[in-house]
Amino acid sequence: PFPTAAGTRITLHLKEDCDEYTDEFKLREMLRRYSSFIGFPIKLWAEKTDYVQEVDPDAEPPAEGEEPKMKTVAKTSTDWELMNSQKPIWLRPPKEVNETEYTEFYKSTFRAYDEPLAKTHFSLEGQVEFKALLYIPSVVPFELNRDMFNEASKAIKLYVKRVFINDKFEELMPRWLTFVRGIVDSEDLPLNVGREILQKSKMLSVINKRLVRKSIDMFSEIEEQGEEEYLKFWNNFGKYLKVGIVEDADNKDALGKLCRFYSSKCEGKDGVTSLAKYIEGMKEDQKDIYYVTGDGRAAAERSPVLERLKALDYEVLFLTEPLDELMIQSLDSYDGKSLTDAAKGDLDLPVDEETKAKKEEATKDLEEVCDWLKSALTGKVTKVEVSTRLTDSPAALVQGAYGMSPTMQRYMKAQAVASGQEDMLNANMNQATMELNPDHPITRQLRTMVESSPDADATKNFGSLIYDTAALAGGYSIDDPAEFASRVTALMGGNLGVSAAAAPEEPSDEPPTEEVAAEIVE
Repeated sequence: PFPTAAGTRITLHLKEDCDEYTDEFKLREMLRRYSSFIGFPIKLWAEKTDYVQEVDPDAEPPAEGEEPKMKTVAKTSTDWELMNSQKPIWLRPPKEVNETEYTEFYKSTFRAYDEPLAKTHFSLEGQVEFKALLYIPSVVPFELNRDMFNEASKAIKLYVKRVFINDKFEELMPRWLTFVRGIVDSEDLPLNVGREILQKSKMLSVINKRLVRKSIDMFSEIEEQGEEEYLKFWNNFGKYLKVGIVEDADNKDALGKLCRFYSSKCEGKDGVTSLAKYIEGMKEDQKDIYYVTGDGRAAAERSPVLERLKALDYEVLFLTEPLDELMIQSLDSYDGKSLTDAAKGDLDLPVDEETKAKKEEATKDLEEVCDWLKSALTGKVTKVEVSTRLTDSPAALVQGAYGMSPTMQRYMKAQAVASGQEDMLNANMNQATMELNPDHPITRQLRTMVESSPDADATKNFGSLIYDTAALAGGYSIDDPAEFASRVTALMGGNLGVSAAAAPEEPSDEPPTEEVAAEIVE
């Protein structure tokens, strides 16, 4: 079947265990995978089946003026089939490629059904030369739905002189950009490039940094299109940007600008804000950016540690996932403002002289109560003190500056249980500082009970119940739910004037007696 014109013929002799490379479908797959964009035509001698209409010889002869009966017949032939009809549009100047061509190339190359949300087409010249075309999908790729870092996700395809090399070079793109699809074509790398060669090459570092920078620029361009459009991107891929802040210290500030958070001043299910908007709305006397963690927005909003901040009309960000806390700790600050957990340490809120004097007086008055609670709650709290952050709740649990939030504690416990390392957990993980609201009636009642009968069971139960409610309100887990239920039951029984341990009346087997009025007549 080869033409007789002048040229070079190369004959390959296969080993016995390589019969699969004589299979047409295997050759077709390899050519489409590795040679779709080669500059010269590549043809495969392949069978081709066509279906044609012929007169059915077995049918009855047609009547005069009627068409003869036809039947479909499959005819097989062999011919040269062009395998690399796709054009490498990344080699063309961006001005010469229209949007339809970009979209069709994205769908065919990456087997996608969605429209790309954004794209960037660029080249780098100088010490390192390469051309690249990157896309951001409009929906999460199928393979990333269940595993956000699925190794089967082929994010970036590496080509050398238009020959496909590999799509699993992690060194080309950091894992937090797994969702970005694209092509990189280098003229400088050898065709037999391998992982070891790339790792030793300075070229890899240059390509990596440029791809990351261009990806972040694409995110910023989507943001400039409007908040509604950007939220589509954020809801799909925001978690990857959070991972980027944790793992990519060089770009964490640029990624921090792109983050969105639930906020105490944003209403609605999709109400979010950025750090830049937060700073624009800060009060004149506000020094830091405040946030609180919780299992969902509703739980975070109910945290008692927000009471003082709400009274000052300070905005508070809500972090609803363990990843959020890791991300915010890595970011640490934004535009010169520290990111501060409202449930940790001293918030350094503005306090006038009158409030300071009032706290000092309350600290002295409740010194005995604080000491008693610390002793009664040994193993549960590290310290008990008077609070300045509470206005409505009787008590709250807060962590030290380097403590672990309740959300992170549950995440760490779940990870330890899943890996069978429960014994590695710190027994004191749940310990926190307990803060009391000196103006709350419950605190005053506890003070009266401690002064009159500190060793009574009722006093101990009352103190433990204050701790338990503070733990629940703050999102902590209660170590002994049954004991908590027992204390609540006892409190309910006390309000009803009955003993919680009172036995219920047993029904009698005898029939009820009926009273009959009678009159004695003499």
